Amino acid sequence: MIEFKRVWKKFRDQVVIRDLSLRIETGENFFILGRTGAGKTVLTRMLVGLIRPDSGEILLDGERVDHLDKGHLREVRKKCGMIFQAPILFDSLSAFENIAFGLRRHFNLTEPELEKRVMELLRLVHLDPEVCGQFPSQLSFGMQKRVSLARAIVLSPKTLIYDEPTTGLDPFTARQINFLIQELKQKLGVTSIVVSHDLESMRQVADRVGLLESGNFVIVAKPAELALSQDPFVKRFLEAC
Repeated sequence: MIEFKRVWKKFRDQVVIRDLSLRIETGENFFILGRTGAGKTVLTRMLVGLIRPDSGEILLDGERVDHLDKGHLREVRKKCGMIFQAPILFDSLSAFENIAFGLRRHFNLTEPELEKRVMELLRLVHLDPEVCGQFPSQLSFGMQKRVSLARAIVLSPKTLIYDEPTTGLDPFTARQINFLIQELKQKLGVTSIVVSHDLESMRQVADRVGLLESGNFVIVAKPAELALSQDPFVKRFLEAC
């Protein structure tokens, strides 16, 4: 589903991504760990064309995306849903209108069709229909996360990118979000990239983990293999977390 081939990226004189290659299989939950400044955000932004690599190739669903113009990138981005650390909902719109926003923009649906789709998504993220008329300021942070997740999957993307999905959540709500990440993989068959420092989240949702440092992966392994690694940097990182 996703492939990076010898990708390089630098800003001014600082190399942020260094000769990085990675293949993520269809339906896989790939977890990216790394210190601040290791290149995690740059990597995910290059995947959706917000940042272009200096060299190398990036493929999404078999299509090269690193050289596309804005028109073609718009179509590629429909295949990707992004869930940010902060919910980033439209404050002036209700939960219903936040979720329906993408549908109104890209499809000519009737109001009953819109309502049916929004209700389906609410059930999928385990929210009651009563939240439809509420505004983001009236919802808990965890509920806002769920609304933003419903909005991210409204166009039925093939790939989901989670940026620190459990940051700021209590342990119970964090477990619920982790459960949703797994559930969406199973029910929708999506391929997911999760960027986080949450080791408990990694243990719950990751099929494989990549530890990013200085623009490339120190190790790519299954969570159990990562925990057993004797690499000094890996051990220090896990101990610090």
